[in-house]
Amino acid sequence: MQGRPAGPQCCGRCAGAQAAARVARRQHFRAAVFARPPGGGLSRADGTAGPQATAGAARTAGAGRAVPVAGRAVPVDREDRTDRGAGRAGRYRTVTGTLVDVSPHILVVATGDGERRLALTPGSPVWRGRLAAATELRPGERVVARLATDRGDVADKVWASIGRVAGTISASDSGQLMVDEGTTRRPQAVVIAPDAANRIRVRFPQLEPGNLIDVIGLRRGAVLEAVIPATSQPAYLASRVTRAAAVVKTTAGTFSGSATWHEPAEPGEEPRGVAYPAVDPAGCAEAALTVPCPAELPYLAVGSMLSVRNECTRAARVLPVTGCGAAARLFHDRCLTCGTSPRGRVADLTLISFAELGGDLERACFNATVTVWP
Repeated sequence: MQGRPAGPQCCGRCAGAQAAARVARRQHFRAAVFARPPGGGLSRADGTAGPQATAGAARTAGAGRAVPVAGRAVPVDREDRTDRGAGRAGRYRTVTGTLVDVSPHILVVATGDGERRLALTPGSPVWRGRLAAATELRPGERVVARLATDRGDVADKVWASIGRVAGTISASDSGQLMVDEGTTRRPQAVVIAPDAANRIRVRFPQLEPGNLIDVIGLRRGAVLEAVIPATSQPAYLASRVTRAAAVVKTTAGTFSGSATWHEPAEPGEEPRGVAYPAVDPAGCAEAALTVPCPAELPYLAVGSMLSVRNECTRAARVLPVTGCGAAARLFHDRCLTCGTSPRGRVADLTLISFAELGGDLERACFNATVTVWP
């Protein structure tokens, strides 16, 4: 049976016309989700998302929704999302894990599926608070390696011990800041690296409770050593966020703005997905958050599917909404990675999803177009 393609006619003979119709829908559903070109079937040959393709996938798949399995909602596109969704730059894939060994030309990374050996080319950048030589990395560090688009064993870029904290300063004591990233995440401790203090102070002059902060740095256990300001400090306190004209709504269900990234809150968090700023309050664990969401964004439920497109690399992926973007609702900024994005954050991606869309983690954001799928 495994060597013969299963079609609706076979099951129709066994169980009747209703079963045949149901199986036919399943075949179309599977083809739409798993057998489309990279990008979840949303990209044309030139890497740009086409509305006809999106509409066709929606009609065929019937949903990019979460499917109930064993009493919980599981996104339909669970099958190896690491290989899905690249634009003209090719497929972006990542390897994440703990560094086991390093040499000037080879990284050995322990992942959940075993050890991976990755070659380093002379042009492979390594980031560890700054651009560094591979030999400066230390075994035991968490690394994220984005692979070369044409080779599965060559690292195109490597980030070591990178972390990010974005939220409201809740306490400041002896040079250490405590930052509240939302009710569903633990408070984060931040210290500012001495050689980065001037640079961060220029962008974040008010490091007092009630002010917002967004910094990238080196993760040292439970503490983040901040080395890069991810944006500029807003002129308002976190408790006084207001909304003006912000994200651009191009068509129904499509909007543009800035996409950022966050670290997983817990080890078991879904590694690929989107924290969305406008999750329906009825199902959002951040219900106590009083900050208004951008009026241009439609309310969605956790488990909804979004097509996120990086306008800098043209890479696009279909990703599930995995939670509430509490920090994204607080910032009303623009991204300047390639041109100037509309004001406002439309997606807070997981670290891996951001890298697999071609984003450079140390650059904090990319200009994005998001489409509710289907």
